[in-house]
Order: sequence, then structure tokens, then C-alpha cells
Amino acid sequence: MPVVLITGASSGIGASLARLYARAGGTLVLVAREPARLEAVAAECRALGATVETARLDVRDRAATRALLAETDARHPLDLVIVNAAVNGGHPTGDVETEETGFETIDINLVGAMNVALPCLTLMLARGRGQIALMSSLAAYAPLPDAPAYSGAKAALLLHGLALREKVRARGVKVNVVTPGYVKTPMGGDYKGWRPLEMSADQAAERIARGLARDEGVVAFPWIMFHLARGASLLPEWLRRLSMHGFRFQIRKRR
Repeated sequence: MPVVLITGASSGIGASLARLYARAGGTLVLVAREPARLEAVAAECRALGATVETARLDVRDRAATRALLAETDARHPLDLVIVNAAVNGGHPTGDVETEETGFETIDINLVGAMNVALPCLTLMLARGRGQIALMSSLAAYAPLPDAPAYSGAKAALLLHGLALREKVRARGVKVNVVTPGYVKTPMGGDYKGWRPLEMSADQAAERIARGLARDEGVVAFPWIMFHLARGASLLPEWLRRLSMHGFRFQIRKRR
């Protein structure tokens, strides 16, 4: 039975993915910073038939993250790792992001993601199998002016993931990048602005799991938003600026 590790598993897409994979049995390793919410999700997954382990972890702590991954993999070789832990970006009044906010967003969304992905890659390459999914965003294609650190971190994940995918594909390890559009989650609920074609976290989880099972290089959805976001980079700056105006937002709070 598969062993699946999910970071950011205490709510939103991470929790929905945990419940979805729990239905297949196997072992889940659920990681998050909020122990109470994490244990609640773990209880749901156990009720669905999975064996579940939990770990409270801040992915910015590189040494602790590497140690947890090595210890877990030694007991249960990891088949799939979904690097999902993230925070939103932006400023409560729509002003320029502060230094503190910008660095925190990059440290969690990019550096924290690499703190998980790269040790897992080393472990998987050593045995010649495994799969790593990096959670990016459609903002990687069409950066949001109100969330530059978030957009930049997600763009870096996209490019890093695609480069790794090509580099290691012949060695038995799969690397996939997930680029969702708007998903109804507690984190997404902090945004005050237009959210076209928003879907539920459960719908997003089903789309992600299906794409990973097919080994899609980029698991992108909704399809229309994906093509619009990709096309935005080809527009002249004045037209791109005009097209992104409707996506202005404010952030209610930081999580």
C-alpha cells in the first residue's frame, strides 16, 4: 500500500488530499504547524481506513525537516510527497508588501518547499522510485501585483520543478507541479477580491490526485484560467496591466 506524506495537511487542499488518499488505505504522514487541526484531520483519515502518523513541523527549519523525512522514510519508504505548506501574500490595505511579509512568504512558500522536496529527492533517487508534487499556482504564470512575493515564490517552484522533472525522469523519480486557480479554503478566504471559477478544496484534491496518477508534468486547473494565465505573459505590458486590473485584492489577515 502507498505511503503518502503531505505538508500543510491541517486544512484546505492539504486536508482534502489527506482524506482523499485515506480512502485508498495505506499510510499517511500528515505534517503541519497547527497540532489541534492536524489531529482532527488525522482522525477523519483513520476513520476512512488509513494508517496515519502526524508531525508538527515548521518547514522553515531545515535541520528538523531533513531529520523528520529521513526518520520517516527509514520506517516507511515514501511513495508520494505532496509539498503543499504555504501562506498567502499581500498587504491588508493593498499597500506594498512589508519586508517582514515578503521574507516570510518566500521562506515558507519557496525555501520551506525546497527543505522538503530536496531531501525527499535524495532519498528517492537512492532507491530509484518515488514521486514529488510541488504546489505552485496560476499566479506563477500571471503574477499578481498585490502579492509579488507569493507570485515569485510560486513561479520559482514551477520552474524548479519542471527542471528537476526533466533531470531525474530517467532515474525512476517523478516530479510534478500543481498550478491551481482559485480554491475555496481558509487561506483563500482571507482574500477580498474577484475569484473567478473558484472550486472547492475537495474538487481541487480530486483533480490533483488524478493528474498525479497520470504523471502530468503540470497539473493545472481550471483549464480556461490556465490558458488565460499562460497567455498573459505574451501580451504587451500595457495590455497585461489592463487585463490584471480585475484581479486586484486585499488580504484580510495573515495565517
